[in-house]
Amino acid sequence: MFVLGNFVYTLANLIELVLNAYLIIVIARAVLSWVNPDPDNPIVRFIHRVTEPVLRPIRDRLPTVAMGLDLSPMVVLLAIYFLKSFLVGSLHDLAASLR
Repeated sequence: MFVLGNFVYTLANLIELVLNAYLIIVIARAVLSWVNPDPDNPIVRFIHRVTEPVLRPIRDRLPTVAMGLDLSPMVVLLAIYFLKSFLVGSLHDLAASLR
């Protein structure tokens, strides 16, 4: 059973790595919204292409706060922190019990 435990532990670490990377990309998207970046820049296009499928449905459901403040990145960041705490923590506990 230790092989399954190691697999679950590695899967939890991989999920945590992906969530951390996406967290950084969402923060970069929020910072880019404060400045006026060149829309033809490949990095800016990549960040928009990766984050827009997640942010758009949330943005459509949230009311716009005064002065057009977009809270969708904050909702995504909270969801990422929840997944890191609940899902990754649960997988680590499961892996420890399988060892």
